[in-house]
Amino acid sequence: MKTIRSIMFVLIALVLLASVVGCQPKQPAGPVTIRVLTMEQAGPTVDEMNAIVDEFNKANPDIKVEIEYVAYDALHDKITTAMASNPPAYDVFLGDDIWYAEFGKSGYALDVTDRVTKDMKDKIFPSAWDITTVNGVAYGMPWLLDEKYFFYNEDMLKQAGFDAPPATWEELLAQSKILKEKGIVEYPIVWSWGQYEAAICDWVILLYGNGGSLVDDKGAPAFNNEIGVKTLNWMIQTIDDGYTNPASISYVEEDVRNVFSQGKAAYAVNWNYMYDLVNFNADESQVTGKIKMSLMPAFEGSGVKSASINGSMGFSVAATSPNADAAWKYVEFLTSEAIQNKYSAHLLPMWQSSFEGENLTKLQGYTPANAVTVPMFNEQFPYAHVRPKVAYYPEASKALQLALQEALTKQKTPEQALNDAAAKWVELAK
Repeated sequence: MKTIRSIMFVLIALVLLASVVGCQPKQPAGPVTIRVLTMEQAGPTVDEMNAIVDEFNKANPDIKVEIEYVAYDALHDKITTAMASNPPAYDVFLGDDIWYAEFGKSGYALDVTDRVTKDMKDKIFPSAWDITTVNGVAYGMPWLLDEKYFFYNEDMLKQAGFDAPPATWEELLAQSKILKEKGIVEYPIVWSWGQYEAAICDWVILLYGNGGSLVDDKGAPAFNNEIGVKTLNWMIQTIDDGYTNPASISYVEEDVRNVFSQGKAAYAVNWNYMYDLVNFNADESQVTGKIKMSLMPAFEGSGVKSASINGSMGFSVAATSPNADAAWKYVEFLTSEAIQNKYSAHLLPMWQSSFEGENLTKLQGYTPANAVTVPMFNEQFPYAHVRPKVAYYPEASKALQLALQEALTKQKTPEQALNDAAAKWVELAK
């Protein structure tokens, strides 16, 4: 009897053990997959980003990175939609500096403050940390240090009798008048004034270059004051006078690049990536070797020497990613000094040592374009302005985009359009 009971006890124990073992979660087969969302315009090319992914995958066989590209204007909504699911559709995403207040408040981006090393803090430009940091909390690694630049076709200016680019917007219009009268170009300047974030960037350049600002020292909208109205009226007048390409009211940056590359404009405002493509890539441009860059003009009497827009970005780990450690490992690799130096042809490194002494010319991605864009970056960046870092910025921006479009298309007066946008900003801030 004891023997039977003993056998039964052993059998029951084995059954229980098998049940426990069977309930254990199965270990995933193969490497952990990290899904990355980024954009396909500005900064490194798709080929360069794919090469970085390949390097990481080879060096980390236990992690597999898969990358997806979208246009900038689709990036924000793609991120917010992805973060609504658990787990999220992406483990890593590229974020604009204007979104980090929202991403932090909404819990989309992982707090990586404790993961940021002293070496990162000490060696990366302090201004770069302003991109991904909100109220002292770091929500990612800085990535793309960029600002808008002033481009001009030196050949066209020489044909018109000018030895130097304009230092003020008034001087640009005076030069434009001669360019048109001599039949050198029909519309001297092209802008990104379509109803997108691109228009806000150009608006910041002109508004701050006229002594204005988006908000006052208390954070209240200030763009609808006398300076703002005057600046918007100036934009409209340049279209009416035939100096600004009228299609600018529907353009984004790539449209500007295409028009400028075809030799259909003497001046353009755009990001760093355009210089290499228009001046050194004959497959992309009809004006190679003719393009120069100079300090962004400002308005006479404004007391401002120059003004541009800070368009920097960062890479973040999704706060609810089940693979946060592996995702962070990729972000560290992607933003490391070695990788940024190697792929620097279309991306200015955020590491201060990359710009010291002879280090710049030793960059593996060094191109003739760097010899111009890097000094220009250092000259222009002190005059670059950031947009307000508030959680409601996406909605606020859409209201201002609409206002600019309504004024540029003469659906509303500049005063009414800007006042309506300012009222919306006040409502959103409540």
